[in-house]
Formats: sequence, C-alpha cells, structure tokens
Amino acid sequence: MNPPRFTPYDGSARLFQIGVKPLGETDWIEVDETLPAYLAEKERLLVERRDEVFVAEPGTEAAQGEVLDLLTGHILARFPDVYRRDGDGIEIVPAGRRVALDGTAPPLLVAARLVQEDFILMRAGESGWRLAAGSLSFPSSWSLREKFGRPMHEVHRPVPGFGAGTRNAEVIARMFHAQRPEAPVIRWNWSVYDTGRLHHPETAGPEARRFGSAARIENVFLRVERQILRKLAGSGDILFSIRISVDPLAALERHPEAGRIAGALADQLLALDEAQVAYKGLSAERARLVARLGEITGR
Repeated sequence: MNPPRFTPYDGSARLFQIGVKPLGETDWIEVDETLPAYLAEKERLLVERRDEVFVAEPGTEAAQGEVLDLLTGHILARFPDVYRRDGDGIEIVPAGRRVALDGTAPPLLVAARLVQEDFILMRAGESGWRLAAGSLSFPSSWSLREKFGRPMHEVHRPVPGFGAGTRNAEVIARMFHAQRPEAPVIRWNWSVYDTGRLHHPETAGPEARRFGSAARIENVFLRVERQILRKLAGSGDILFSIRISVDPLAALERHPEAGRIAGALADQLLALDEAQVAYKGLSAERARLVARLGEITGR
C-alpha cells in the first residue's frame, strides 16, 4: 500500500473556499498505475447505468468534439508510452483497450473513456452558467441527472456559502466569464468517506454513524477531487475535469509526513461550523474521527 499521492487536506486546500490556482497546460491530465481499474469501472457503469453517468443537451455536440480533439492531442503528446494512435482509434497500452474515435457515441463520452478524469461542460445562458453536458462516472455524493440543466448557483445550492446570492456564487460567475483558454486553473476538494468505492452518488445524513459501532472507527477513506477548469476556445464553454483519488487512512499512516498531515486534517475538521460538518456528513462522527487522527499525530 503506497502513501497518498495527493494530500490537499494537509492545510493547502481549505474546504468551502474557491481556492483556484494557475495550472500549466501540460499538467491537465493525471495518469497512474490505477488507470486500467478506473477505465474498467467506467465501462461497467456505462453498461449498467448509462443514463446516470452521461447527459447532454442538444446543441453541445460541437463543444463535445472540441473536448475530444483537445484531449486526444494532449494525451498522445504527453503520455506516448500509455496512448498510441491506432488508425481511427487510440490504443490504451496498460489497459489493453482501444477506443474508437469515429463511431456514433457522443464525443464527451468517448473522451471520458480514455482517461481517469470525468468531464462536465458548463454553458453560459440567461440564468447563468448551467450544466449542459457531463460524463460523470465517479460522483462524490451528487447526482448528474439531478443537476443537469441547472445553473451553477443551483448546482451549489446545498453547499454552505455557495448558493444563489452569496458572494462565492458571484465570484464564480465572474471567474467563469473572465476565464481564458490559455490559462486553465486548478482547485481541490476533499472528503472523508466510509468506502473506497469510486461511484458514490449517495449522500450521508448528518447524523449517520458511518464508521462502525466500535469505539475505534473503521473503514475510513480519504477522497480527493482534483478539479481543472479551462475555457474552450471554440464554444466558449467551461470544461471541468474531475479526477478522483481514494486512499484508506492506513495509506496516510505510511506517508513520511503522516503526523503533520493528520494534525492539519484534524484541525480543519474541528474548524468546520455546524452547517459545514453536516454537509460533509460528519456531525455524528467528527469527534471519533479526530480521535483516530490523534493516534497518528500522537496528540
């Protein structure tokens, strides 16, 4: 078991903040040894739950094609040992898969079948930036079908401090309008779950006892979202790329800075107000979770 690759819960990415930073274009997509497993899970979900993991408005086809062209050019240049052009398709070498580029499938769906990231297209309209299309196999406690067609402030309505009329909602709208194609940005989100399952649309009630009934909590997983925002030069739409990483708490204990990171995580959990901790589904578990982290920090 390797230590976590991404640890934004170390204090570098605070919850319930916009927190975007510039990103080099070459750093858009992340590939690691879990690529075959992620792609296999995406294929399973497409067979069993297609209507839950893909949506698209009519009229988004050109923007979807723009995403696919952008992605294929990027991965072929950035990861030549992983992706190879194979006629009218792309071979994914470590996964033993070939994805056709010339079929009838929606281009955004084809793009999502190539990488570990999920993709969401946001389009400007009279009511603001709305969710116009998405291929989302690995949601973190939300439903793509439920949010489809809604403006950003409605998508964020359950998030404390991000609903309609809030300063954060206004800042996001301005940021979207000001976004430039040559200047992608990155932000992080993270949560603590009781499962390592990638497809996790379910939400936990604030009083849920998520980590077992024993005095010492069990089945603790750190779920990280690496979110990239970039404006598409052709359509003007905003593309969200969401890369999920899930690590058991035991993996954090193997990190060379485990004590420092666990301490920062505990401090952030303790700093959440009641609405925030309820949104994260940890009202009944925060104290036990902090106590478990204390075993790592030695507090």
